[in-house]
Amino acid sequence: MTLFQATLFTGLALLAFGVHFIWYGMRSAESVQAFPRSRVAAYILLGTAAAWFLYKVTQLGPADFGQYKNILFIVFLVVALGSYIYVPDFLAVRGLAALILLIAGALLDASFMSYGPALFLKLFVYLAIVLALILGANSSCLFCLRDQSTRRQRLATRRAGRIYRRRRQIWRFIVLEWPCCVGA
Repeated sequence: MTLFQATLFTGLALLAFGVHFIWYGMRSAESVQAFPRSRVAAYILLGTAAAWFLYKVTQLGPADFGQYKNILFIVFLVVALGSYIYVPDFLAVRGLAALILLIAGALLDASFMSYGPALFLKLFVYLAIVLALILGANSSCLFCLRDQSTRRQRLATRRAGRIYRRRRQIWRFIVLEWPCCVGA
């Protein structure tokens, strides 16, 4: 993959997500909230990430534990299948995190030894890697982020109410009580 293709595919993927959320808006809120526990998304995302990772294991050279690639393939296949059975909670989020890490590897390979405009792509990829590591380690963090945003909205609503009441109290003081204080 060339740097141009990597940048183009990244931009088109971000544009597709942005257009989807602009076009559907709040109608897609239920599906986004159901995503972390979705079995279908877990099968698609983790299945794709596991297949891609197992393919990369089969391509290991002698310097990268290539003599053990059959054993590694079996171990990682058992881990991938075991995660469907024993750890099904938030599996879609873990699959998304693994897929982000694999895509990040491909994008960084494409931008290797490229400078200038490629630095923006590298910055975006490294931010995606940090997000993937956080979501992969603490998959329920996606719920925390969602709850945090709704909590901020509630706090902003309360704060606006307090400001409105305070402004009303100040106005009442200026109109009703201050002329009496000045004249005294």
